[in-house]
Amino acid sequence: MDERAVLALLERELEAAGDDAAVVDDLVITTDMLHERTDFPSGTTRYTAGWRAVGASLSDVAAMGATAIAAVAVYAAPELDRDEVLAFVRGAREVCERVGAEYVGGDLDGHDEFTVTTTAFGRTDDPVLRGGARPGDRLCVTGTLGRSAAALELFDRASETDSAADADRLRERANELFRFEPRVDAGLALGAHATAMMDSSDGLARSLHQLSEASDCGFAVDAGDVPIDDALFEVSADDDEALERATTFGEDFELVATVPEDALEAVRAATAVPLSTIGSVRKPGDGITIDGDALEDRGFTHG
Repeated sequence: MDERAVLALLERELEAAGDDAAVVDDLVITTDMLHERTDFPSGTTRYTAGWRAVGASLSDVAAMGATAIAAVAVYAAPELDRDEVLAFVRGAREVCERVGAEYVGGDLDGHDEFTVTTTAFGRTDDPVLRGGARPGDRLCVTGTLGRSAAALELFDRASETDSAADADRLRERANELFRFEPRVDAGLALGAHATAMMDSSDGLARSLHQLSEASDCGFAVDAGDVPIDDALFEVSADDDEALERATTFGEDFELVATVPEDALEAVRAATAVPLSTIGSVRKPGDGITIDGDALEDRGFTHG
């Protein structure tokens, strides 16, 4: 079974499965596992790995419209190097501080591949689920898409160049792009009005297919309104390639939400994070389109 088939199986078996996080007595709980082979390209610093791994779980908390409380992590590697462990913890602690949460520790283990498992906790008495989108709602995205795709391209270029100085410069920029800010504040602002919400860790296209299935609706996306990060334009051959990467690569951890049109102004006033309106919710039979063409279910797959 592939990852998506397993997830579908678990959603049938577990009542709490199917959203970005589980909610138990107003406590939001989520966990993630990241591996060096699939999630940390060569050149990723341990500081960035700590930030990114914990940030991924905090993003799930944000997607529920919850306040972030705390995070823990399991750190496993072939060798427990002092400087690497401390750098990881510093990254994990600082991303928590960025969203008003606390990094409170975790566990250590030996493993043949650098692997991290993170768990984050939040709190809300009114979570935003994936199943409430309604025809006529506006489709919104926070921030910009494509930072991770651009970072991966820069990591690849760093490994291919013969210049040590160029490699260092490219890796520094790639690590910077890899350290995203979990949209907890934006999630709280959206949570007061959004009818459905999730994060874009699997990519915009796949997120829309997941929201469509959960809400029994369609989506119409306007390509020109998709917020593409400048860094992605810099490493793409043309605008079409940038759009494809921005919509299908994933790993950006922005929020994708549906909001009644009359609430958009209130949401924008409540958050400093840019919020782009990229389309609208349609009837189920209308499908999922971008500029009138079918938007395929493509995105990031673990494993």
